[in-house]
Amino acid sequence: MEEFKAKAESLTKSVGDYFETYYKLTVIKAADKATGLAASSLAGLSVFFLSIFVLFFSGLALGVWLGQILDNDVAGYLLVAAFYLLLIFILVLLRKRIVFPFIRNLIVRKFYE
Repeated sequence: MEEFKAKAESLTKSVGDYFETYYKLTVIKAADKATGLAASSLAGLSVFFLSIFVLFFSGLALGVWLGQILDNDVAGYLLVAAFYLLLIFILVLLRKRIVFPFIRNLIVRKFYE
């Protein structure tokens, strides 16, 4: 009977250690996923803001260049603005079919990486 009690206590301790280790592993995995997602988000935001600056200055350069070609600065800037407006219009039209699924798939892929 004592031997059975000792084995039961040993088994109880082993099961307790197993669940404690499993809990710690789960916490570490969750922290790893969270830090990976945060780092990826921060990198994505950095690229986004740098891209905004690139678009802004390339748009200015294109407006000046088109203004020199057309011999009218205002027309150059208006053509660039019309091009950006066309891009915005296309993105709005395609947001449910292309933009939202792309962003959703990107987030899910990053989460399960």
